[in-house]
Amino acid sequence: MLRNLDDINNAAISATDGQIGHVKDFYFDDDAWAVRYFVVETGSWLNTRRVLVSPIAVMPPNWQDRSLPVKLTMEQVRNSPSIDTDKPVSRQHESQVLGYYGYPMYWGGAGLWGEGLYPDAMDPGFAGHGVTWEQREREMQAWLRAERDRHRNDNPRLRSCEAVTGYHIHAMAGDIGHLAGFLVDDQTWAIRYLVVDTSNWWLGHKVLVAPHWIQGVHWVDQTVSVDLTREAIQTAPAYDPDRDWTAAQDLALHQHYGRSGYWADGGGDGSADSTARNTSESKVECKLENKVDSSLIETGR
Repeated sequence: MLRNLDDINNAAISATDGQIGHVKDFYFDDDAWAVRYFVVETGSWLNTRRVLVSPIAVMPPNWQDRSLPVKLTMEQVRNSPSIDTDKPVSRQHESQVLGYYGYPMYWGGAGLWGEGLYPDAMDPGFAGHGVTWEQREREMQAWLRAERDRHRNDNPRLRSCEAVTGYHIHAMAGDIGHLAGFLVDDQTWAIRYLVVDTSNWWLGHKVLVAPHWIQGVHWVDQTVSVDLTREAIQTAPAYDPDRDWTAAQDLALHQHYGRSGYWADGGGDGSADSTARNTSESKVECKLENKVDSSLIETGR
């Protein structure tokens, strides 16, 4: 299911032996466009320190109570590497955090998370690994050493969602609005849409723009350029943050822009018209819920 990050902000993060704190921000990968860490502000038990928690640790959330249980203990969080969350996170910092928790690096594989689609499959305790903990630990330590050496001088690629919110959106013929939020898949944590507020141009109008329609993010100028016309954005289906975004709306949005959907599997000519001709609304919903790892999203297992 797609969720607005605003609805997850301030959610409680619960360890196996107590509450850690609350979500205050998110770090996303500006290459794959996926949430890689929750920035969690701890309570007085840890002097309100901010720590990074990976989606790899997240268990099935309790959305009604706005709670995200994680497969971590409070002692693990207490002893985790200190990270300055006011600065970009480098690969070296990530390696320290992931290595501390015994997680593999998520980058370098063919999938969104390593070789797969789901972050929890990267947990060393995941049943699908088929190896003992001792074997996994030896392999992991060797891989961590190699990955740290290989990525020691990499440039930062993680960005704060809070920091980029408010960036101006440039369409083909000029400014169109500002970045007001993000819609994410709550199982893969892939960012599926940017929420664009066009209220400075048209009263109260919010629309969605997919990351693969972005031409570039200009961090210095604090702007995002999109491969869409102002007219197309102006007449796009409106986004209502108080309502769930449905599969039918997904299809209508991509038809409007004449773009293939992120759920496309290569069938047809890839256009929205082809999708409309060959796929009924019920089939779209089925595809969104049952796609295998070869697609970019799977919203249900």
